[in-house]
Amino acid sequence: KVSVCGPALSSVLTDYMVFALMLVVSAAVGVYFAWTDRDQRSSGDFLMGGRRLTALPVSLSLTASFMSAITVLSNPAEVYRYGANIGFYGISYVLTMVITSEVFLPVFYRLSITSTYEYLELRFNRTTRLLGTGLFIVQTILYTGIVIYAPALALNQVTGMDLWGAVISTGVVCTFYCTLVRNTLGVMLAGFLSVIIRSVVLKDGVLPIISDSQEGGRLNFWDFDTNPLRRHTFWTISIGGTFVWVSIYGINQAQVQRYISCKSITHARLSLYINLLGLLSILLCSVFAGMCLFSVYKDCDPWTAGQVSAPDQLMPYLVMDILRDYPGLPGLFVAAAYSGSLSTVSSSINALAAVTVEDLIKPYTNMSEKHLSWTSKGLSLIYGVLCIGMAGLASLMGGILQAAISIFGIIGGPLLGMFTLGVLCPFANSKGVLLGLMSGLVVSLWLGIGAQIYPPTPAMTRPLSLTTEGCNFTTTDSFNWTSTVHLYKISLLVHYFLLFSPIFRPPLTDNWYSLSYLYFSPIGTIITISVGLLVSLFTGDGGIKAYINKRRHNSLSSCQVFQRHSKGCSSETTSNATDL
Repeated sequence: KVSVCGPALSSVLTDYMVFALMLVVSAAVGVYFAWTDRDQRSSGDFLMGGRRLTALPVSLSLTASFMSAITVLSNPAEVYRYGANIGFYGISYVLTMVITSEVFLPVFYRLSITSTYEYLELRFNRTTRLLGTGLFIVQTILYTGIVIYAPALALNQVTGMDLWGAVISTGVVCTFYCTLVRNTLGVMLAGFLSVIIRSVVLKDGVLPIISDSQEGGRLNFWDFDTNPLRRHTFWTISIGGTFVWVSIYGINQAQVQRYISCKSITHARLSLYINLLGLLSILLCSVFAGMCLFSVYKDCDPWTAGQVSAPDQLMPYLVMDILRDYPGLPGLFVAAAYSGSLSTVSSSINALAAVTVEDLIKPYTNMSEKHLSWTSKGLSLIYGVLCIGMAGLASLMGGILQAAISIFGIIGGPLLGMFTLGVLCPFANSKGVLLGLMSGLVVSLWLGIGAQIYPPTPAMTRPLSLTTEGCNFTTTDSFNWTSTVHLYKISLLVHYFLLFSPIFRPPLTDNWYSLSYLYFSPIGTIITISVGLLVSLFTGDGGIKAYINKRRHNSLSSCQVFQRHSKGCSSETTSNATDL
C-alpha cells in the first residue's frame, strides 16, 4: 500500500472530487428533468420525449449512447498493440449513417412505433416479435453489465479506487438517471484532450509522436490484405465494422427510439449526420491518444514489464504516470471513462424498459397510459439492478469477459438480417425469417464461442512489436500495478494452455475459429438473409410455391379452353401442367 500525505493527499482528494462532481451533476440533471416532466401521462412521453425533439440534442444522445468506457480505454490500447488502422472505422461510420437514414429510419419513423420489435409483428407475426425482443433483452443486459464492470475493474487496478464502490455507484446513478445525454460527450473529449495535450508537451510536439508511431509500425493505414483471418485490415474494419454499426444504429432500440423521437423525419436524418461528426471526433481523439501512449512507452512497455495486468489498463496507467502532478486531471480522465459508461448504461436501461412495456406488457394488459408510464420507470429500476448484478457475475467470468462483449455483435448480426428481410424483401414470410434467424444465430454463436475457447494465434492477429529495453523501475512511490483478480489470471493461463496445446486444437481452429471477430456480425446477417430468402421463396404466397401454383392453374385453364375446340387435353399437356 502507498502512504500519501501533504501535496500527494491533496492531489488524490482533488481527483476524487472531480470524479464525484461528475456523478453528482449527472444525478442532479436526472432529478431536474424527472421533476420538470413529472406530469408525463404516457409511457411514450417518458420513453420517446413526446416526439417533439430537435436534431441537435438527439444527435448528442446518439453519439453518447454507445461511446462507453470501452471506447476510452480499449481504442487507445488497440492502437498501441495493433496500429492506427482502426481509424478505418470512420468509413464504417459514414456508411452506417447513410444506410440507416435511407433504409431503416423512414420505416420506423412513419410507423410511429415505440419499440422497433413492434415492426416485426406488423410485418410478420407475434412470434417473431417476441423472439426479437427476447434476444435484445438478453444481449443488452449482458452487454450493459460488462460496460459497468470493465472500466471499474481496470480503474480499480491502476488507481486504487474501490472496485465495488465504482460498480455500484455507476449502476445506481445510471438507473437513477436514464436520460443522461447532455454532458457525456464533452467530458469524454476533455478526458482525451488532457492526456493528448500533456503527451504533446512531454514529447515536444505532435511531429515526434507521429514519427515514433511511424517507426514503430503503428501507422499501418495501407493494410489492404483480403485475408479474413487477419484481425484488423481495411476490409475487416470497413466492411465488418459497417455491419456491426448498422445493427446498432439501424435496428437497436437504444438508438432507434432516439432518432424517431424527433419532431420530423428531416430532424431525424439531420441528427444522424450531426452525430457522425461526434463519432469521428471521438475516434480521432482515441486513435491519437493511442499514438501518444506508444510514443511515451516505446522503449518500455508497461504490459510486458508486468506493471499492468491487461492492455485495457494502459491508458489509466499513462494518466497516473504523466498527470499525477496536475491535481484534478487524473480525476477528469476517470470522469471521462465513467461518463461514457453512464451514457451507455442509461441508454440501455431506457431501451430495455421501452421494449418490455411495448412488447411484453401493453399487448396483454389494459393498463392506462399513466400506469404504463409508472411501469416504465419501475422497469428502469429493475433493469438497473439486473445490470449491476450482471456486472457482479462478470467479475467471476475471467477470460469470458471478451466473449460477453462479443455476444453483442453475435446476436446483433442475425437480428439485422431479420429486419433487413422485412424491410427489403417483400416476399419474405414469417417461416423464412424464423428459420433464417435461428440459422444465423446458431452459426454466429458457434463461431464466437469457438473463437473464445480457441483464440487465434499471434500469426493471425499480428500484434506489433513492444520492448522493455528502456525500463528502469527503481521508484518505490507507485501503486501496486500488478494487483489483479485471481480468476482473471486463471483465465489467461487456460487460454494460453488451449492456444499452444495441440491436443485441444481441432481442425477448425486455424481457419473457422481464427476468423476476424469483426466478421461475426456479417456472417450472422448473411446467413439469416440467405436462409430466410430460400425458405420464403419455397413456402410463401409470393414465392416459388405460389409461382408454381399460378403456372399450373394457367396451364389447366388453357387446357379447358382447348377442350371446347377439340376432343380434350392430351396426357402430355396434363403432365406438363402438373410438373409446373
